[in-house]
Amino acid sequence: MLLADLSDGTEEVIGDRGYDSNRIRLSLAERNITACIPPKKNRKSKPPYNWHLYKKRHLIENMFARLKDWRRAATRYDRCAHTFMSAIHIAASFIFYLKE
Repeated sequence: MLLADLSDGTEEVIGDRGYDSNRIRLSLAERNITACIPPKKNRKSKPPYNWHLYKKRHLIENMFARLKDWRRAATRYDRCAHTFMSAIHIAASFIFYLKE
């Protein structure tokens, strides 16, 4: 996703260390968007970030990883978008049910 594609209502962007650059941070700051990007290990001046918000990103990544275990969703067998979303909903419901 490009930074230019972000909607006007975007308040925060969560990214991994690969997006830690002054250019990206400046571009987000110009649009009044808070960047939640941890600094790279070799960065001399380490800008602050919300660690708790960044931790939530990990939960989202884990959910996508679990969805990819469902072959139908990972390979996108369904041609129609509504059928594909139905498969995603069923898989997510089943994953949630197994977690409880």
